Amino acid sequence: MKRWICCFLAGCWLLAASAPVSAAKEPHVSARSAILIEADTGRVVFSVNPDEPLAMASTTKIMTALLTLEEAEKENREVEITKEMILVEGSSMGLKEGNKLTLKDLAAGMLVVSGNDAANAAAIAVSGSLDAFVERMNAKARELGLTHTSFETPSGLDGEAHFSTARDMASLAAYALQNPDFASIVSQPTYRVTYSVPEQSYVLTNHNKLLKLYEGCIGVKTGFTKKAGRCLVSAAEKNGVRLIAVTLNAPDDWNDHIAMYEYGFSQISMFQPKETKYCTEVSVVGGERNTVRVNGGTGEAFSLLSGEEDALERRVELPRFLYAPLQTGDVAGEIIYSLQGKEMARIPILVQENVSFQKVSKTFWEKVWETIWK
Repeated sequence: MKRWICCFLAGCWLLAASAPVSAAKEPHVSARSAILIEADTGRVVFSVNPDEPLAMASTTKIMTALLTLEEAEKENREVEITKEMILVEGSSMGLKEGNKLTLKDLAAGMLVVSGNDAANAAAIAVSGSLDAFVERMNAKARELGLTHTSFETPSGLDGEAHFSTARDMASLAAYALQNPDFASIVSQPTYRVTYSVPEQSYVLTNHNKLLKLYEGCIGVKTGFTKKAGRCLVSAAEKNGVRLIAVTLNAPDDWNDHIAMYEYGFSQISMFQPKETKYCTEVSVVGGERNTVRVNGGTGEAFSLLSGEEDALERRVELPRFLYAPLQTGDVAGEIIYSLQGKEMARIPILVQENVSFQKVSKTFWEKVWETIWK
């Protein structure tokens, strides 16, 4: 079997990496608990007491809004506001008995201006009662693997059984941002909600000042109670990298998040695997030719923390032979990148030319029998 390797350079697969990231010192934060994660993988970039259960105030509304928007995907029905829905203290979007607006606008009211009235109204509209909705919140938390989270209210008002951790809240935010409506609402400095009763609309101003303070910020939710202190869950994107930051009980939360993002984006970059220089031949069984040329392609970019590039593992999976017929573009094998046992990318190895079945000449007796049986 003839095999040859073309365009091969030792270590060429690493040449596609992005520019190296610079060293930076970990930030000092005011938060009692904090975490910074890479959203797509969940990898922790920075943390301080990330698993300490603490009150999380109105960042609770991330879960409340998520469940409301998931219900709205089925039917974005109008909700008539009742007295029961608005009997709640704290921040408000200004709902009054008899108002009518959609579930989606209620979600906006709780996310943008942290309306406790909006959270309670949506909870009752979706599940029939606050208790039933809280059960739904906790069931969703279990589904998402938020093992250190317990909800007691839809709004985030303090309760003995109302707590979470920075790690759990970061995971929840990463999941919630996959919902297009949620992501759209939390990313906007202002948001217009429309009432059918009375027929009018209002522009709500987002409480999340980080949207203006930090370029690349795309959300998510503020929170405060006397017990919880200042709480903030946020997300930011730069150069294809999405980070999520959480601080619980943080007197200087805006600066905490900025410092964590400056550190995080200095420690993480995108790696673009290119295998177009991978070129070899594979034997062919039953073909008009004995070998066929195959080449690697380009894979999807993935994020790497500082120092992880050297730990990347690359594995080529290619059979010793292929069966005819073959067509240009057929997948012959794969090049797999992994990091500490976790698969990061798969790049197809593609056939570069057509190979037809081998034409076998008929023997004399095969021709005789063929003539007899005709």
